[in-house]
Amino acid sequence: VQLQASGGGLVQAGGSLRLSCAASGVTFSVYAMGWFRQAPGKEREFVAAISWGGSSTYYADSVKGRFTISRTNARNTLYLQMNSLKPEDTAVYYCAAGRRSSGSYYLQDYSYWGQGTQVTVSS
Repeated sequence: VQLQASGGGLVQAGGSLRLSCAASGVTFSVYAMGWFRQAPGKEREFVAAISWGGSSTYYADSVKGRFTISRTNARNTLYLQMNSLKPEDTAVYYCAAGRRSSGSYYLQDYSYWGQGTQVTVSS
């Protein structure tokens, strides 16, 4: 199973980025998917999750209303649209897959992880 995250970069505060996560070697549609992030010196934290069919989504309070998670099962791809970015959103963002129907806030519910993509928001 491989998860390849992309789309990170440097953006000014208030700007937008769209992250993608391409999955291979897995039946993508039977996995709930999540985005997590890790800032320097901090623990990895939950950002957003989506159920295997895409009907249910979950967000951390810190990103609710600014970020949108979505998926296209036909393309084995997960997305995270990030708007109104803040300097505190700066982190390495990881996508993850868990063999469950619903999304989860917890790292231990995810079996597979991508390599991460850096997001840097300047003030």
